[in-house]
Amino acid sequence: MSRTDYYKDPSAPKANSVVPSVTAVVRDAAGRLLLIHKTDNDLWALPGGGHDIGESVAQTVIREVQEETGITVVVDSVSGLYTDPQHVMAYDDGEVRQQFSICFRAHPVSGELRTSDESKEVRWVAPADLGGLDIHPSMLLRITHGLDDSRTEPYIG
Repeated sequence: MSRTDYYKDPSAPKANSVVPSVTAVVRDAAGRLLLIHKTDNDLWALPGGGHDIGESVAQTVIREVQEETGITVVVDSVSGLYTDPQHVMAYDDGEVRQQFSICFRAHPVSGELRTSDESKEVRWVAPADLGGLDIHPSMLLRITHGLDDSRTEPYIG
């Protein structure tokens, strides 16, 4: 399924759904960030996805990161809540979803990098190299907040 992101775009279609989801800022011992090259919109992003019935939000983070990257993580903290109604994602099945994402910080404990149906490439990226990747502004905001170790409170916006 393909996806088009609209961010602060007056011509964006009107949202018709909201799905709680998670993303994870996962850093290895060298400080590199775990990123995926998404199949649905061809952009680089943090691993993550929708919250399923019957699991805690921490379990969602662990499941989504493992499914998309092959890496098993431990959740450390919440870095932000992202619910901007000016960011919608239009899918080819007619769903237009308003962003509702909780971003977590996590650290890897095991696993080997691998792709999935949702990720055509997975890699550890040095923060200094982020500028060379095509990353949506809303995702870059989450990354910036997640990498900022001076933040003591989660972002809410």
